[in-house]
Amino acid sequence: MDDVGVAAIKHALRALKQRHLLEEAAHGPAFIAISRPLTSPATVWKEKLESLEQELQQCYKAQSRLSEQLVTEVAECRTLKAQVQEKDEAMSALQEELKKEREESSRLKIILEERSKALDLVIGENQALRERLDDAIQKAKKVESENKMLIDRWMAEKMQHAEQLNEVAQASGLFARSIVLRLSILISLFKLVQANALYEDLSNRLRASSLEQLALQQVDGVVRQSEAVSADFVSSAIPSTCKRKIPAHKGSCSSVMFENNSNKLVSGGQEQTVKFWDVNTGNSCGSLSGCLGSVLDMAVSHDNKTVIAASSSNNLYVWDVGSGRIRHTLTGHTDKVCAVDIGKLSNRLLVSAAYDRTIKTWDLQKGYCLNTIMSHSNCNALCFSADGQTICSGHVDGNLRMWDTRTGKLMSEVAAHSQIVTSISLSRSGNIVLTCGRDNLHNLFDVRTLEVCGTFRANGVKIASNWSRSCISSDDNYVAAGSSDGAVYVWSRLSPDTVSRLVEHTAPVLACTWSGLGTPLASADKSGTICIWT
Repeated sequence: MDDVGVAAIKHALRALKQRHLLEEAAHGPAFIAISRPLTSPATVWKEKLESLEQELQQCYKAQSRLSEQLVTEVAECRTLKAQVQEKDEAMSALQEELKKEREESSRLKIILEERSKALDLVIGENQALRERLDDAIQKAKKVESENKMLIDRWMAEKMQHAEQLNEVAQASGLFARSIVLRLSILISLFKLVQANALYEDLSNRLRASSLEQLALQQVDGVVRQSEAVSADFVSSAIPSTCKRKIPAHKGSCSSVMFENNSNKLVSGGQEQTVKFWDVNTGNSCGSLSGCLGSVLDMAVSHDNKTVIAASSSNNLYVWDVGSGRIRHTLTGHTDKVCAVDIGKLSNRLLVSAAYDRTIKTWDLQKGYCLNTIMSHSNCNALCFSADGQTICSGHVDGNLRMWDTRTGKLMSEVAAHSQIVTSISLSRSGNIVLTCGRDNLHNLFDVRTLEVCGTFRANGVKIASNWSRSCISSDDNYVAAGSSDGAVYVWSRLSPDTVSRLVEHTAPVLACTWSGLGTPLASADKSGTICIWT
């Protein structure tokens, strides 16, 4: 645009120069006439001279106006050029914003498709459960009618038999024996009425649940108590060798745990999946998908058929391991869920904690919240007590708190660490709990008195994150924890000053877990690598 303006100015100057030359040529005769000796009166020539001077002034004025107009047009041209540049920049910014909006639209479309599939899956499962419930109700009605018919027949036969016995007793004079028999019949009838009332109660409960759920509700606690009593406490030992090194996840792996009475390892991490590993071969045994955030903590049911993940998406995800499908998505927390645990005696009760300062208990079979506990400090880690009646929680303010599971009331608390509590691990015996803190200490507390019964520290140990998980061995004799220097430290309860340092990781270690069978020990780091130690 500057070149165009300069060219226009040059063109205008050339035009003015040509016009000036033409005017000089036009006034040439007049100047010649003036230069000649005056042959006419002086007044005539004077008038001609004045008129010519006026014409010359008008030419100069016209030239000035044209110059001003040219300058104005050049300024306007520069202004228009600046406006065009601004419009081009605005257009580029709009195009970039449009590109981002298209990418966001594609991402939201993918999420919508995933959620639509999950919704279809839930609808299908709900329909299947409704069909099972209808079948169970029909079976219950049929069994109820058959039961009533059998009770009527049985009572009729008993009365007939009683009448026959009375006749025999009266005929033989054995009246006392008849009284005894009548009493026995009345007792039998009373027991029958009690059995019938119990049956009616079970039938009513059956209408609100399926047969399978009712059976689990009746026998689950007994089976779990039997398992707890008959648990085999296998002795452990301090590991020294890295048996396997598994590249498990893309991104950090913040949670690992063994299945109950198994050497199959479960891991969860930043890539929003839960994976299963055979620690003997290092091969993958499957995975669970559908989580919409990073997996921060996990829990596995006692029968290893259910896996629960606490997610940064503010939800808990409950998978059926056999089918690989999500059975429940537990919603209610308003911030990331960082801790979860399942009851020690029952697969039905679940507890979770989030950064919304709440602890929630859930009915895992029905998939709804039973109770919400408010705390003035965010909870980083928690676990159930051995009997399931108490919830142990570790908080950002460094305190260890005990809550009544049924009422949600605070029972007791103790200052466990001077900084954030990052993990809580209950011993297999259920008598002690291990806490880990950002003050780089690992403390053992007696659950009954909340007194410290052991403290473990070592030079070089530095807890890597607010959710670093330490662990205690199945025989309660050893404690293992990871450090930001990539090492795993192992202490013996019998000699706390003796520390074993296991080196294989190349990134900060975030989680450790000990197999319930005694060996091996597994550790996971921030790069997603899992090491198996024996």
